Amino acid sequence: MPDSTQNPPQPAASPNPLLTEPELVELDKAFTPHPPKGRRAAATFIFFTVTLDMLALGMIAPVLPRLIEGFLHGDTSSAAKMLGLFGTVFAVMQFFFSPIVGSLSDRFGRRPLVLLSNFGLGLDYLVMAWAPTLNWLFLGRVISGLTSSSIPTAMAYMADVTPRERRAAAFGMLNAAFGAGFILGPAVGGLLGNINPRLPFWAAGGLSLINGLYGLFVLPESLSLQNRSPFSWARANPVGSLSLLRRHAGMIAIAAVLLIGYIAQQVLMNVYVIYADYRYHWTDRTVGFSLALVGTCTIVYGALLVKPVVARLGERGAMTIGLIGGALGYSMIGLSKTGLFLWIGIPFLNMMSFTWPAAQSLLSRKTSPSEQGQLQGAINSLRGIAGLIGPSFFTYIFSQSIGATLHLPGAPFYTAAAMLLIALALAQRAVRQSQPAST
Repeated sequence: MPDSTQNPPQPAASPNPLLTEPELVELDKAFTPHPPKGRRAAATFIFFTVTLDMLALGMIAPVLPRLIEGFLHGDTSSAAKMLGLFGTVFAVMQFFFSPIVGSLSDRFGRRPLVLLSNFGLGLDYLVMAWAPTLNWLFLGRVISGLTSSSIPTAMAYMADVTPRERRAAAFGMLNAAFGAGFILGPAVGGLLGNINPRLPFWAAGGLSLINGLYGLFVLPESLSLQNRSPFSWARANPVGSLSLLRRHAGMIAIAAVLLIGYIAQQVLMNVYVIYADYRYHWTDRTVGFSLALVGTCTIVYGALLVKPVVARLGERGAMTIGLIGGALGYSMIGLSKTGLFLWIGIPFLNMMSFTWPAAQSLLSRKTSPSEQGQLQGAINSLRGIAGLIGPSFFTYIFSQSIGATLHLPGAPFYTAAAMLLIALALAQRAVRQSQPAST
């Protein structure tokens, strides 16, 4: 009998985390009550990746106008135009590159795209911190629009590791990550910017690089080889990626709900501050507190309420009450003459936090594992379209609403409310067109 001790089995060599990816995360079962620890850690990393991405974007928001103005020798008018150009370019990059990044993640896996984005975003912020001229700063903004396209990959990762019936809650947590960055980013950026306007860029770059290094060692791949799909420019371009939404009944209507909602959301980003200053004469501090309440509600709703609401009402019910609450909130802001209704309306407005994850979950249910990246890229392209349309649309409405012939300063918010009611009608149509996919 051969002696087994003569040739003892050799232990497998430990993989070098710098050269190979960690073990594929175990695929979930539809009714697994307690996900394995590895998947929990991966989901936690993705949550913090999105939080840090939003934190970094928020950190530079208070100082970017001042930095641009400095390059233009204090010309505020020219700086405002350049800031608008920066925002437009960022939205254009999101529109074109989100579906490309999403499709690449369907081909090569989520892990490399998430990590490349972390490192790319970190290096980009360092370039912007160092930028000796306005052209360099503009180039950095272009690159940040590209590297920030990792959001759809993060969403696809969560879809990979989450059972279908829990995806709305997972997307709700990522929505809470957006809220956390929305609150903390501008506050931290403002504090650092008071020391040096370039310091927030250095800090944002450092956070992104540290997060990328951490993910290099701990983030497993979520997409198995058998679920990957070939890369195709026909699917990766924005028009091709959006064609995915036509494959199943109801998907177009749900995507239209998202697009209309994203456009309506632009009224907060582009009109809210000037509206509060014009109508209530609020100080920067009061405006900041009100926006902090918006972010706080986003965190609370996304982290704590989406899961029970979806469990009780289903995705379609959650989407419906979110749209109704959003329309009510926007109407209250527009009606508020003293600012009191505005404060009361914010919790209603943030009920939209139920709509986003519920709609994404419905779309994700109808999409195969090999196309989750393409789907999330298409959804992020809708955000890019909203970023191109919304700013000029709502600022024009506001400028006209405070003119001599018409004085209705709440008009932009009434318009946003009307848009959400249209989206509500589309959501009901989507309900009639399709039934939930079986789990």
